[in-house]
Amino acid sequence: MNPTLEKLKTKFEQASIAAFGSEFAGADPMLVAASNPKFGDYQSNAALSLSKQLKQPPRAIAEKIVQYIDVSDICEPPTVAGPGFINFTLKPSYLEAQLNDIQADSRLGIAPTKNPQRVIVDFSSPNIAKEMHVGHLRSTIIGDCIARILEFQGHDVLRLNHVGDWGTQFGMLIAYLREVCPSALTTANAVDLGDLVSFYRKAKQRFDEDENFQETARQEVVKLQAGDEDSRRAWQLLCEQSRREFQVIYDLLDVKVIERGESFYNPLLPTVVEDLEKTGLLVEDNGAKCVFLEGFTNKEGEPLPLIVQKSDGGYNYATTDLAALRYRIQQDDADRIIYVTDAGQANHFAQVFQVAKRSGWIPDSLELIHVPFGLVLGEDNKKLKTRSGETVRLKDLLDEALDRARADLEARLKEEERSETEEFIANVGKVIGISGVKYADLSQNRNSNYVFSYDKMLSLQGNTAPYLLYAYARIRSIGRKGNIDFEKLGKDAKILLNEEAELTLAKHLLQVSQVLSNAEQDLLPNRLCEYLYELSKKYNQFFEQCPVLKSEEPVRTSRLILCDLTARTLKLGLSLLGIQVLERM
Repeated sequence: MNPTLEKLKTKFEQASIAAFGSEFAGADPMLVAASNPKFGDYQSNAALSLSKQLKQPPRAIAEKIVQYIDVSDICEPPTVAGPGFINFTLKPSYLEAQLNDIQADSRLGIAPTKNPQRVIVDFSSPNIAKEMHVGHLRSTIIGDCIARILEFQGHDVLRLNHVGDWGTQFGMLIAYLREVCPSALTTANAVDLGDLVSFYRKAKQRFDEDENFQETARQEVVKLQAGDEDSRRAWQLLCEQSRREFQVIYDLLDVKVIERGESFYNPLLPTVVEDLEKTGLLVEDNGAKCVFLEGFTNKEGEPLPLIVQKSDGGYNYATTDLAALRYRIQQDDADRIIYVTDAGQANHFAQVFQVAKRSGWIPDSLELIHVPFGLVLGEDNKKLKTRSGETVRLKDLLDEALDRARADLEARLKEEERSETEEFIANVGKVIGISGVKYADLSQNRNSNYVFSYDKMLSLQGNTAPYLLYAYARIRSIGRKGNIDFEKLGKDAKILLNEEAELTLAKHLLQVSQVLSNAEQDLLPNRLCEYLYELSKKYNQFFEQCPVLKSEEPVRTSRLILCDLTARTLKLGLSLLGIQVLERM
């Protein structure tokens, strides 16, 4: 929690006890940021909720609490408004002291969590032998952002990439590989299979058209599962080439992830079925072994089964997810497991979680969370596809963002008659292009669909990454123009807040710890984006109204420190979104 809110909460509790007795120990002040700054910085509506309990008018309760609350070290005297709202206005001297404390702190006064957890974030999860497409964009970007925030807060985060690297489709792929490139199964050297997507399509076409090939493919599945050496080599070859292609995307997005695919859990699947049988949950239905779910029904209104072993003895995604969940609990010692997938999988995870809980696998201390997200839409408000109706390749989408960002940059440099090196143009174009794509996604409420627009995401105006990057670069340009060494500047200098724009900026800077604390819990990156956008706007208002380099001392140094704190806060926030800052644009 924000240190200021913690102090106010403690003082409110003390006042409630003094006013109404010890039974009000732990009274919730219900503090929120005031909707209208002229009424104060924080507002409490606790008196309204206490009215029924105390059988007194809310305003009378509020007035009595105000008589006992001592916030003179933090706020101006609190006031009561309306039916019983208590308004608190922070003192400039208190704000100055808070900012002076954090300016020397590399974490900007944001203390690591007091209760670090082992957190698993399951995200991205492409399929082997298939290309990453636009559908993987949100999982990869949102999952990485959540992991970054949790890591910064002090949690032990395991980033897992649950790739689809097992299953019946590999029989088809291995059989086709034997036909078109038999040397791949015997040579010790790496073999380039070319375009894996094209390879997959050709294999699928052979499978659909040739019954003999279908039987061969089925036999390959049996051989692979039995550990046949040639089949395993073919499978590994397919996986390795896919990994290389996935890594190109991950490097471009600056995403770190540990692969632990479906094959990792494959040896554990029989034990899952055995344990479910021991619990008595498993029921045989038409030869398949199932768990009938509570609260889920089919079209006929009958209980819906979750199949964990098919009638032919095979397993499915649910079995693998149950095995993965058990492993993460028993071997990884997870306290919190977060699955970042599209909203369409919400029922699947609700069903898997239910089976695991009813089986007694889930300790009370473990939190299971599905983080759903909506679709990426084209500017026609339909699911984003190519003109031919195919799913957009993620590499193509990112490459176009890079090309457009570079073209925009070159046009701006020409207009400004600026000459820059190729290295500068390439780096700035890359950072703007990738950050534009990331921020456009993360700035939306993940539960909603959003429209993908290169023009909007690469604009220097509005709630975009280029706007925030420009705000950061603009602040850093002040340091270069004034030849300022910010590290030495803040050692003995003090922040002084006299102008309204200074106070507004200061208050917003001090809210970053609360924003990150909220993001740690609600896992909504757009809240952080909103904070950074508002910070940029408030800084711009401050810069327009409060001269910096032309001010006299000690105001000049104070404003330079405010500039530096703003830049450092922007840099931190953007880094948690997975966005690299630019010193110059």
